[in-house]
Amino acid sequence: MTHHLPAEAPPPECPAHHRTALYGPRFAADPAGTYALLRAHGHVAPVELAPGVPASLVIGYRTALEVLRDPTTFPRDPRRWQDGVPPDSPALGMMRYRPNCMFADGAEHARLRGAITTCLARVDHTTLRADTVRIADELIDGFAAAGRVDLLAQYARPLMFILFTNLFGCPPHLSERLLVNTKALFDGHEPEAADRALNATLRELVELKRRRPGQDVVSWLLDADLSDEELCQTILVLMGGGSEPTADLITNALHRMLSDTGLGGGLASGVVRVDDAIDEVLWVDPPMANYSTSHPREAVTLAGVVLAADQPVVISMAAANTDPALNPADHTGNRSHLAFSAGPHACPVPEMARLLGAAAVERVLDRLPGLGLDDSARPVRWREGPFNRGLFALHARFTPPPDPVGPAAAPAPPTTAPPPVPTNPEAPPFRARLRDPVVRWWHGQ
Repeated sequence: MTHHLPAEAPPPECPAHHRTALYGPRFAADPAGTYALLRAHGHVAPVELAPGVPASLVIGYRTALEVLRDPTTFPRDPRRWQDGVPPDSPALGMMRYRPNCMFADGAEHARLRGAITTCLARVDHTTLRADTVRIADELIDGFAAAGRVDLLAQYARPLMFILFTNLFGCPPHLSERLLVNTKALFDGHEPEAADRALNATLRELVELKRRRPGQDVVSWLLDADLSDEELCQTILVLMGGGSEPTADLITNALHRMLSDTGLGGGLASGVVRVDDAIDEVLWVDPPMANYSTSHPREAVTLAGVVLAADQPVVISMAAANTDPALNPADHTGNRSHLAFSAGPHACPVPEMARLLGAAAVERVLDRLPGLGLDDSARPVRWREGPFNRGLFALHARFTPPPDPVGPAAAPAPPTTAPPPVPTNPEAPPFRARLRDPVVRWWHGQ
């Protein structure tokens, strides 16, 4: 239960509180172990998101729901907090105020979120799945003859990136800038520089769509009741919240399926279904592990813990999902996890993320016989930031198909397949996109 306290209540970051770092190689290697140790504090634990950036991490499932469903006590606006944070802090990349629905509440939140739901309702999911399969096949054709692949750099990331830039009508000369700087925000690399570059790129994209609108998400957003800055930041939350976490969902699911842990023994057991793998990852390895940050305007107690005014209260979706009080015997078909958050700020289209993730995983398993982790590659490493749970790489090997389509084979005949929907007049065909500078950049060329 939440109780408001006098303003002079002792802040949780006082020296008596030991804070656990949610960053660095030790945390990345075993976040579940960190969450297990934090449970000694109860449902709310003192943590550090970056050097010198304290926060309270909600690790109990029911307590997390209490916070997520109470935006009055736990509002999202971080501006009073961020004024005291060094501008080069890696935490600011994901936590800095932006005029979009993630950092608004009440009527303002309803207006900004309404623009998103209205636009995304126009995306046909049947066509979206077909587009995902088509792009996946183009990517797989490019490495099928090799017998080895980095499933993140050569498959999941470029797949989601091409799909989302097509959906948003983003031409290749802007795509790379959005890609590089969005990833920098997730990883906390030079947040000020990344923020400036993103804002400039988004403004350029908006101006392009004003001159030449099309059947794409950005063009549809132009009809919404949004200022120029709100429009840019809404595009950012949609692209950033869709492309990078969905790529992590794909690789996290493939990692669990190809390893011998979880999911009834992995693919070797012969009983793993893709939908089950997606469910399990959303429970135990959600792409957004710690986020949905709020900043109470006055000191409160939550689950017996004093929370200082304006300081970050971060929801650990990963820890809450694995709360021992839940004791789930089986995650299969159970979608009451918090991977997509909850309350008024819950993901507006969780079914889209599931659709994209399942389609991508199914396609690579169907196309690559004998797919397994590459034991000769370096050990699996996880990214070291506090917010997202994602791999640096996922190296795999497989039996090359007898007639691979790709650089080592004869050129494929021209396709007569229809273009993706929504139609994007700025984007070249898929095969051309695979030769563009963005995808070459993914491959280190």
